[in-house]
Amino acid sequence: MIIEDARLDEIREFLPEWLERSRQEAAAGEVASYIPELSKAPREALGIHLLDKHGDSASAGDCGMAFTLQSISKVFTLILALMDNGEDAVFERVGMEPTGDNFNSMLKLELVRPGIPFNPLINAGAITVSSLIRGSTPEEKSARILEFFRKLSGGSPLEVNEAVYRSEFETGNLNRSIGYFLVENGVLNDSVEDVLSVYFRHCSIEATCRDLARMALVLAGDGTDPLSSEKLIPRRYVQIAKTFMITCGMYNASGEFAIKAGLPAKSGVSGGILTFVPGALGIGVVGPALNAKGNSSAGVHLLERLSQRMDWSLF
Repeated sequence: MIIEDARLDEIREFLPEWLERSRQEAAAGEVASYIPELSKAPREALGIHLLDKHGDSASAGDCGMAFTLQSISKVFTLILALMDNGEDAVFERVGMEPTGDNFNSMLKLELVRPGIPFNPLINAGAITVSSLIRGSTPEEKSARILEFFRKLSGGSPLEVNEAVYRSEFETGNLNRSIGYFLVENGVLNDSVEDVLSVYFRHCSIEATCRDLARMALVLAGDGTDPLSSEKLIPRRYVQIAKTFMITCGMYNASGEFAIKAGLPAKSGVSGGILTFVPGALGIGVVGPALNAKGNSSAGVHLLERLSQRMDWSLF
């Protein structure tokens, strides 16, 4: 599906009212607290920014609020690892299937042979992908990731939120367990602490809804930035990322979101959601209150209503 007209004028008319209605859904959610620094986010916040291929935009709510990318970053580290290594090298270490388990589960690493992570968007897969980023030190790898993210965001001065990074590093014992299990399975060859340093840093990159929308617009353009005409990502790697976003991007609610919204999307436990309408529109959302599946309660509600109203579904 390619949409030629994003109809932003129409969206601007009803978006504030719809956002306030969706904001009420935050009351049923909870802000993530397993990373202590994330618990400081305002539960009732909700913002959205939409950016079309001509540079026109629409926004509403708390769209200027900064938040960390968390799992949204996994889409773009996967793409960078593919650009660094090629498909064969990446998918020797990481599978291509949904898991049906929680994003931080290590269950299938033990139960299913050959013991590689099921896909790049769960923690085990993203940790493995982080080890595949080119660079001789964790600092060099992290700098390359940050530079790539800045380029995708149109030159936005993105930075790592050091407080969130420290919070993740100090409390990330489950991810350490996953890392050592990956070493035992022969998937990781590097120092677990070095790989986790890279992983926690890209999860802790801070952005706004506008930044997400700008990054999503590159995916909507099959790897070409519509606003600069620069080719930033090979089309094949966007295809791969898009497929993972549809099948795995919204944790255990990916199938439900595909049915109700029908758009490729990736969420993070900070409440961010990145999604796009192919050929037309990049969208960034933040709503820190999460539902039981780990997705923004209010953000999912708003995106599902928008997609249905504008007939954006790919299916």
